[in-house]
Amino acid sequence: MLQIHQFPCLSDNYGFLVHDPASGETTCIDTPDAEAYLREAEAQGWTITQIWNTHWHPDHAGGNEAIKAATGCTITAPATDAPKIAAVDRTVTQGDTVTLGSFTADVIDVGGHTLGHCAYYLPQAATAFVGDALFPLGCGRMFEGTPDQFWASLSRLKALPAATTLYSAHEYTQSNARFALHADPDNAALESYAAKVDARRELGQWTVPTTLEAELAANPFLRADSPALQERWGGNSPPETFAALRAAKDTFR
Repeated sequence: MLQIHQFPCLSDNYGFLVHDPASGETTCIDTPDAEAYLREAEAQGWTITQIWNTHWHPDHAGGNEAIKAATGCTITAPATDAPKIAAVDRTVTQGDTVTLGSFTADVIDVGGHTLGHCAYYLPQAATAFVGDALFPLGCGRMFEGTPDQFWASLSRLKALPAATTLYSAHEYTQSNARFALHADPDNAALESYAAKVDARRELGQWTVPTTLEAELAANPFLRADSPALQERWGGNSPPETFAALRAAKDTFR
């Protein structure tokens, strides 16, 4: 069975080490903090053999060189973002696969936050690592892409099985919940979700991972194709409604 070790690093990032016990292989999902990754791998008794980068931002790829120097691991990164990422050995795009022992991950284009952002979906484990493309009750800022591109990316994630576990890279859920309740105030599933988030954070517990099923019901950015949100936020198409939501979130306080 695939093993996933999650740990906090930097100010609000999560680190992920994914381990296949049968082969002994371990991959880092992004590298926000090389020292933390090396320390956590050692504590688990795992040897890092790979890095799978989701996008180029330094809090996702900044530890590549140090980890590679320490372990000799192989680094995979999205092709479009790769020129901004250190020490890349292999580039991937939509439809490619990467392997960890006997486990295969599908590469999904989720560009929008950055142009080349990708997610890694492991169907055998019903798990996807989505970086900054999608968060519990939110999505990444649209730094480089367009609304059409970002909505197409989110639609690819929406098409995964509803039971998929989603690992995103930051603890942003309470902030996201405040905007989500503003964006979609009549959503009972969202109200329940937000209350559980507050309770978990009050206890110091993480809100990552989430499930696609929960996000489909409550995340306004995945619901830009719903009549209720289109009526509230305008737009003649899901990308237009998504654009309105994303712009509102950017200035929400």
